[in-house]
Amino acid sequence: MSKIAIIGAGAWGTALALQASRMGHGVTLVARDADAAAEIAELRASKRLPGHRLPAELEVGHDIQVDAEIAFLAVPTQHIRSSLLRLRPVGKAFVVCAKGVEAGTNLLPLEVVEQVIPGRSLAVLTGPNFAHEIASGSPAAAVVASSDAVLRARVQAMLGSGTFRLYGNDDPVGAQLGGAAKNVIAIAAGTVIGAGLGENARAALVTRGLSEIRRLAIALGGRPETVMGLSGLGDLLLTCTGAASRNFSMGYALGEGQTLSKILESRSGVTEGVMTAAALVARASDIELPICRAVADLLAGVKTVDQAIMQLLSRPQRDE
Repeated sequence: MSKIAIIGAGAWGTALALQASRMGHGVTLVARDADAAAEIAELRASKRLPGHRLPAELEVGHDIQVDAEIAFLAVPTQHIRSSLLRLRPVGKAFVVCAKGVEAGTNLLPLEVVEQVIPGRSLAVLTGPNFAHEIASGSPAAAVVASSDAVLRARVQAMLGSGTFRLYGNDDPVGAQLGGAAKNVIAIAAGTVIGAGLGENARAALVTRGLSEIRRLAIALGGRPETVMGLSGLGDLLLTCTGAASRNFSMGYALGEGQTLSKILESRSGVTEGVMTAAALVARASDIELPICRAVADLLAGVKTVDQAIMQLLSRPQRDE
């Protein structure tokens, strides 16, 4: 039995805690503060993942003072830095379970961890996974990407099961870029459907979005085959079509004419693509990312939905 700390008691962190507990590991779920931890411990459930009871042996706390072999960081990308600075975890291996690009620094999640607590063995867990389905034990697959082959194998052995298939990958850059960019593309896909442009338009946009992710990955040191796997194409398909996708539903509401501020006010969970769009475009510099740039302009209020759509449709004809 391994000891695992999962930092972040939102939907995804809670789902991972349940999966790790099912695999027989000693799990500590770390909430953001003492009050949140006490509430989860009393209810034996997280309000972010209703309907899934935590087993009695799963511990809940609000600090990282636990003898864990591996710490899983299941907080949103924009909170990774502050969480690490607050907790000052002492473990040697960390698995980031967030997708995005940090605003302001334009760093990928593993780069943030390396900057705050250098010298650790790092991996990213990513792929097409909705938290409620993982918590229910429905069949799913994910990717553990790391340059450390030993860590990849450890995470696969810890969390992999008959219903949660984990694939190793030694391209953490490509895996992270797929997870970050797909959220931005999903906002665009939702906008297309919300604006009533039809399924043909969504299919075209998702396909061209995949081309953008591939271009981005190659330019920043990732591999194109990673983009065609679970962390790229797989996650893109789920996020652009799944009813539970926060990024797709965000775009859908924008396409219907709702304002960004109104949409965000009505939400308790984090929609990663909102903060990622501008940071991703900034990180990409002069890489051609017309869909991502259109979404960044839309979210910044620089362009309306109609203007963003026209910006994409009026691009010159070209070979695929």
